[in-house]
Amino acid sequence: MKSRIIIYPMLAAIVLFASCTKDFLDKQPATSVASTVAILSESDMLVTLTGAYASVRNTDLFGRTLQVKGDLMADNTFVTTANSGRYITTNNYAFNNGDAYAGAIWSGAYVAIKYANTIINNSTLATSANVSQYKGEALAIRALMHFELVRNFGSPYTIDNTKPGVPIVLSYNQDALPVRNTVKEVYTQIIADLEQAYTLLTAYRGTAYFSKYAARALEARVYQNMGDWANAKTTALDVINNSGWVMLAPTAYVSPSGSLGTSGTNSTYSPGGYWASAGVQAATKNETLFEVASDIANNNGFDQVGFIYLQVGGGYGDLLGTDVLNSLYAPTDVRIGLNPNAGVGYRSGQAGSTYLCYKYPNPASSSDKDDTKVLRLSDIILIAAEAYYNTADPVNANLYLNKVAKQRDATFVGWADAGSQILEDILIERRKELAFEGSRFWDLVRLGRSWTKIKNLNPLATVAVAPGNIALIFPIPVAELNANPNMVQNPGY
Repeated sequence: MKSRIIIYPMLAAIVLFASCTKDFLDKQPATSVASTVAILSESDMLVTLTGAYASVRNTDLFGRTLQVKGDLMADNTFVTTANSGRYITTNNYAFNNGDAYAGAIWSGAYVAIKYANTIINNSTLATSANVSQYKGEALAIRALMHFELVRNFGSPYTIDNTKPGVPIVLSYNQDALPVRNTVKEVYTQIIADLEQAYTLLTAYRGTAYFSKYAARALEARVYQNMGDWANAKTTALDVINNSGWVMLAPTAYVSPSGSLGTSGTNSTYSPGGYWASAGVQAATKNETLFEVASDIANNNGFDQVGFIYLQVGGGYGDLLGTDVLNSLYAPTDVRIGLNPNAGVGYRSGQAGSTYLCYKYPNPASSSDKDDTKVLRLSDIILIAAEAYYNTADPVNANLYLNKVAKQRDATFVGWADAGSQILEDILIERRKELAFEGSRFWDLVRLGRSWTKIKNLNPLATVAVAPGNIALIFPIPVAELNANPNMVQNPGY
């Protein structure tokens, strides 16, 4: 573990992180300094926090892989016949303990935690509004990274929370050889961090940074994954009722223009509205509570998530939506404009109709790049609906479900089912609303569902996925096993 929790000089680390390869994570620079002297001013702390946010933008974290996995390992997307060779193991459910994506998620998340811990544990600076704000943001980042680690490498909380999760890393120790904490222990730490963050955070610095209610929204998601519906409802309603965030009108959310043309290279299509904008919000509170920012200077280049979906600007265009996903949208639902059907023959080498993702339409923009939405108000409203369902309040379950459904389709009369069908309606709405944002896989896993994963539509190739499939949990990276004798591998690897 020592290679993942080294404290680097703050300014140098931020510069290096954007351009270095994974090998960099295993090297300790001769100029490394103790965490106790790394931050001597509020400006130092802000620089370190900037490094934390930059590390979350890592291609194999929220820069691309986490979003891709959540749809590709579910039933929303597949890899095209003609492809660049990316995410093949993910598409085929063919992992081993040397899997590059698993290794990169592991190391990248602990780098982000390292930055966060440097801020959280600083005792040099006197308490101030800025210091409290920065520590609150760092706590939320640490919680987010531990959450993604335990979801990817540990058993679902709702299935067995006593099994090994991931090491909880709360401080710097380059000689540490930690054991895996249980899933329950990791979730307990995540909640503790988010509760503290909620208390410390007072300023709203825009959607590119954690705020009080972004931390609360993440907490609602964590409780959802725990199946703790009373707390999921409480935290979700706090966001909905007190945060000031709003959902946009249908045409402000999606308003398509242009044409898909005959191929991605001559497309002029834009989804319009909210999804066409590549800019973060600095003062407004529309839809997005927290997003990982990219701009013209700070982005992942050809490893941006938009290029894996689209061929604009020379993108790979490796991933397409499934026909089942597309069929869920009514013609009057504005969200169908984010998953347009480009028709037969649009994607070279791929037979059949082509369903595109236009939630990341600006990877080739010369002025700004797409940001990755991590927490959105509609997701939190749907968490509230699911919480009401699970606390025996079907009236409010349907009420909150329809807050999203009717906002996206002005002609929709609303869901009005009873009993267990309400949960199925919620899952359909979550699938439509959060498609291509990495949510679907986790909904299926936390509920212990079985599903058919599409490997390719034409010719049809599938994988039957059921609870207990070893690929639902990533392997602990072999490099970590070799470096730490206290680390144990997940079953089946």
